[in-house]
Amino acid sequence: MAFSKRLVLAMIFTVFVIAKPSEAALNAHYYDRSCPAAEKIILETVQKAILHDPKVPARLLRMFFHDCFIRGCDASILLDSAKSNQAEKDGPPNISVRSFYVIDNAKTKLEKVCPRTVSCADVIAIAARDVVTLSGGPYWSVLKGRKDGRMSRANETINLPGPTFNVSQLIQSFAARGLSVKDMVTLSGGHTIGFSHCSSFEARLHNFSKFHDIDPSMNFAFAQSLKKKCPISNNRGKNAGTFLDSTTSVFDNDYYKQILSRKGVFGSDQALLGEYRTRWIVETYARDQKAFFREFATSMVKLGNFGVNETGEVRLNPRFVN
Repeated sequence: MAFSKRLVLAMIFTVFVIAKPSEAALNAHYYDRSCPAAEKIILETVQKAILHDPKVPARLLRMFFHDCFIRGCDASILLDSAKSNQAEKDGPPNISVRSFYVIDNAKTKLEKVCPRTVSCADVIAIAARDVVTLSGGPYWSVLKGRKDGRMSRANETINLPGPTFNVSQLIQSFAARGLSVKDMVTLSGGHTIGFSHCSSFEARLHNFSKFHDIDPSMNFAFAQSLKKKCPISNNRGKNAGTFLDSTTSVFDNDYYKQILSRKGVFGSDQALLGEYRTRWIVETYARDQKAFFREFATSMVKLGNFGVNETGEVRLNPRFVN
């Protein structure tokens, strides 16, 4: 389907969320006067990138999640490492994020049209919405007005939720960012356009426990197919891995259907089915894609508004502080 048609279809699921006064000074019309072309410029940049690299949607969505989970959505994930400091982007969980060039390109264009106006943090938030919409998912009005942080530390990536987390660990991790159990299960649905390297799930395929070679919560035939993609002798290449659901380039509810079929790639994905607090949400989204789209838009706004940086800067170059 053409991007323009996807955008029109996704508008059906548009969700407008207004920030409460206590949720920081963000609003949907922040750049209406100072840079009215901002969202159009970002959208066109994202569209062009996707045409050349189908993995861009997954990478940009993951970039947004990982950025917001560390210090709030402050674009700290974009900063390059220096001799005296290893930055977030070089922390182990972020090695596979990539596609930073998309934000670089959008920011370069924005600086020509609206100098020193649009923050890198807002570019990431808008781009994350756009890749979801362009992949067939929901559209929402992004709240804007974030500022960019000046600090980025690789060791802080240890606070990101991991692919081996159980449900209690996931709930605790998301709660620390002001997100509910439902938000956690909903945002996990972003894996519908995700890709994972073998290293994030291979422990489920070989010598899983004293009694099981393969994780017993995993569909056996599915596990065998993953073993072929990730042989023990050769699974370190950058493309060694798998997509996280069967409709790889489409944002839909297939991720939840996969979990019901015991085909969740991460242990943290499959764990959602085995817990009473989360199973009903998985079952709901597996049968009702509209409900998933509606809640995903709401949860993305909620995540994007947590811990907003109001005292930072508008970075001129995404990779360096001013």
